[in-house]
Amino acid sequence: MEKVTMTGDLVAFWDVPLSDGIHRIEFEHGTTSGKRVVRVDGKELMRRDWMFKLVGDEVFMVGNARCVVKVEPVGGFSYSYSLEVNGKSYQRFSEIQSKAIKTWMVQVRGETFRVVLEKDTLDVWANGKKLEAMGEFVEDGTETHFTLGDMPAYIKAVTSGKRREGIIHSLIVNNSVIPEANER
Repeated sequence: MEKVTMTGDLVAFWDVPLSDGIHRIEFEHGTTSGKRVVRVDGKELMRRDWMFKLVGDEVFMVGNARCVVKVEPVGGFSYSYSLEVNGKSYQRFSEIQSKAIKTWMVQVRGETFRVVLEKDTLDVWANGKKLEAMGEFVEDGTETHFTLGDMPAYIKAVTSGKRREGIIHSLIVNNSVIPEANER
């Protein structure tokens, strides 16, 4: 559980990595007014005023992800705030996502792209939009071709030759291998 002390009624926030981007979830809890507010990426998604019950869950969707903010008492007038995403704790969900998706940050003609590969579906996303991509088998693996702006790019998948490592995915733009982004 995350206990965060903030100014005003903002009591907790989390950065949730999804295929379409990293979403900032903020939670306000007014313990004197009974107010609860959920914001996603700065936009108010839910507001409840004058709630008499100060503990409990708030359920909402972020894209296809089901999120639950849990408010629990920790003694006196103190509360803990935790986030569940798709039935998993925020920390566990983030660990699973780091294995399920590969992310790269790349500059193409002055524009920054956040490229995400969903390893289970092989869908490719750039800056929150699912791209048209074409896969093909090549001598040593597969290549998934798409464009970033007007620049051709592809993700190459080859076996590592080691069972524990599995498949290695590399993003190639303009014949350059782009290093994987570390979003943790």
